[in-house]
Amino acid sequence: MPVGGLVPRATENPADVIVRNAKVHTGDPARPGAQAIAVRDGRVLAVGDDHDMATLVGPATRVVDALGRRIVPGLNDSHLHVIRGGLNYVLELRWDGVRSLHEGLAMLREQVARTPRGQWVRVVGGWSAEQFAEQRLPTVAELNAAAPDTPVFVLHLYQSAVLNRAALKAAGFTRDTPEPRGGQIVRGRDGEPTGMLLAAPSALILYSTLAKAPVLDDEDKKTSTRHFLRELNRFGLTSAIDAAGGFQNFPDNYATVVDLAKAGQLSLRIAYHLFPQTAGQEIADLTRWIETARPEDGDEWLRLNGAGENLTWAAADFENFTQPRPELAEEYEAEFEKAVRLLMESGWGFRLHATYDETIRRDLTVFERLASEGLFPAGNRWLFDHAETVSAASLDRIAALGGALSVQNRLSFQGEAFVRRYGIGAAADAPPIRAMLERGLTVGGGTDATRVSTYNPWVALHWLVSGRTVGDLLVRPPSNRVDRGTALDMFTTAGARLTGEQDVKGILAPGYLADFAVLSADYFAVPEPAIAHIESLLTIVGGRIVYATGEYEGMDEELPPVSPAWSPVARFGGYRSAGSRGLGGVRQAELIGEAVAESGEHLRWRAGQGLAPLPRDAYGVGFFDPCISL
Repeated sequence: MPVGGLVPRATENPADVIVRNAKVHTGDPARPGAQAIAVRDGRVLAVGDDHDMATLVGPATRVVDALGRRIVPGLNDSHLHVIRGGLNYVLELRWDGVRSLHEGLAMLREQVARTPRGQWVRVVGGWSAEQFAEQRLPTVAELNAAAPDTPVFVLHLYQSAVLNRAALKAAGFTRDTPEPRGGQIVRGRDGEPTGMLLAAPSALILYSTLAKAPVLDDEDKKTSTRHFLRELNRFGLTSAIDAAGGFQNFPDNYATVVDLAKAGQLSLRIAYHLFPQTAGQEIADLTRWIETARPEDGDEWLRLNGAGENLTWAAADFENFTQPRPELAEEYEAEFEKAVRLLMESGWGFRLHATYDETIRRDLTVFERLASEGLFPAGNRWLFDHAETVSAASLDRIAALGGALSVQNRLSFQGEAFVRRYGIGAAADAPPIRAMLERGLTVGGGTDATRVSTYNPWVALHWLVSGRTVGDLLVRPPSNRVDRGTALDMFTTAGARLTGEQDVKGILAPGYLADFAVLSADYFAVPEPAIAHIESLLTIVGGRIVYATGEYEGMDEELPPVSPAWSPVARFGGYRSAGSRGLGGVRQAELIGEAVAESGEHLRWRAGQGLAPLPRDAYGVGFFDPCISL
C-alpha cells in the first residue's frame, strides 16, 4: 500500500521509491535478506532494514508498504519469443491455465461471435491437452459446430493444429495441396483435408499456415506488444532473452520493439538474437548483420545478444516427442562450420536449438575442430538451448569449450508424450539439470513461450522444483530436481550471465538495476503445488512501477486500450488463473453448474467414441443425470 505520514528527512539525493515492510530475497550472498529497498535513478540505492530507510525519504519519495510480503529480484526468462509474441498477442485467444476443454470451447464460441468477418480466431500454443480434465484436443467437428463461417486455427504445441472448415478454405488447403516437407495434411477417404495438420516432425507446416492469417497494422502492433509486456510483468518478469524464431525477420519484425524503446515505453528489458530465415542464405544474412551491428549494441532496455537460435536450418532438430527423432542431413556440418567460424572470428556469441544428444555431439565436434585454432573458448558467449537428452559426456565437452545452457519446461507440457516414446527412465533425466549444475555450467531457466509452452514463469519454476507436468505426472525424481533457491537463481542470476549483465542485474544490491517483484504468496513457504499459481502484485523495472494490482491498483503506468476492440485479450485477458478462493456464493454456484455440464458433455463424448456406455432409463432411452449416474 502507498504510505503517507512519514516525515521527509533527506535533503540531498533522496530515494525516488522505497518499498518497506517486506521479506526481501536479494540473491546477494553478501546480504541474502532484508526488509526494505530504496531506489534512485533506476538503480538500487540501499537494501536494509526499515529504519535504515528513514534518512532516504524526501518530499517526492514514493513509499510503498509491502505488508510483509515476499520480494524477489525481477525474473529473467532466458528463452522467450517475446518479440514475435508481442506482435500477435491481442489477436490470440489464450488457453494458458484453462483447466478444461469445456471451458476452452466456451471461450472460443464466445470469441467467434465477437470476431468480425475476414478475421480468424486463433488459439496459438501455451497449453497442452494434458492440462484439461478431458485430456484431449478439440475435434474438427467441435470447431465446425462452434464456428461454421469464421476461420478457427488451434495450435497444440509444435505437434499439431486443428482447423475448422472455414480455416481450411482461408488457408487454401484442398485435395490438390501437396504434402509439405516434414509435415502432414491429414486427409479423409475422399482425399480432402480433414482439418488436422501434423508436424512430422517439423513445425514448419504449422508456422506457415498461421502466417496466412491477418496481421495487425503498425500502431496496433505497438499496443499489442505493450499489453503483452504488461502481461509478463504480471508474473514478475522484468527481463527476457528473445530467442528469435521462424517468421521473425530482421529488421522488419523488430521495428515495433525498437520504436517502443525509443519512446521509453518498454516495460521489460529485452536482449535479442538474430535468426537467418531462408535456407541456403544463412551465411549471407550473418555476414550482413556482422557488418552492420555488434553484440551488446543498445542499452539496458534493448540490446543485441548474438545470433541464433538457428544458425543454419539443416542443423536444427525438432522437439515433437510424438514423432521419432528427426534424422538430420549427413553433411550439414560443412555449412554449419562456416557459420560458427564467421561468428567466432567476428566476436559474436550465439545460441543453438538442440533437443537431442545426437545433434549436440555433432555440433560439439565442429566446435572442437575450431578450438584447435583457438576459437573456443575465446570469450564469446555461446549456449545450447533445450538439451533434453544431452549426455554426461557431452556436458563435459560443453564445459571444456566454455559453453552454457538454457533449459525450458517443454516437458511439463510434453512429458507424457516423452514417456510414451522413450520411457520413464529416459524422462527422469530430460533434461539432466542437476548434472549440468554440478559441472559448474551456467544454466538459465526459461519457458520457450509463447507457442510451445505458457509464458507464465511460475509454471516453469514449479516444474524445476517438483518434476511434475501440467497434467500432474511425476517425471523427474529428487535426484534431478533443484531446490527453490536454485530454481530462482536460474531465472535471475543465470539469465544475467547469459547476456553478460551479471554485474548490473539478477540480484538486489546497491548499484544494481532496480528490478524486483512483490509476490502474491511467499515462494519459499507455500506448498509446492501452489508455486505455479504465484503472481506479482507489484512489479518494478528500473524504479518504474510497471504492474500493480490488489492494494496497489492504479499505481502502474496507464496503457492505451486494447485494440482492436474485438480482441480476445479485451474479453478474456491472458493467462487464466486457476485459483477460486474467495469466490462469492453466486460464482461458486455458477462453477458447480459448469462442472456438472462439463461432466455430462464429456460422458456423452466418451459414449460416442465407444469408450463408455451411455446410461439408459427403464425404457431403454439413453440419458445422463449427473445426480444419479456414475
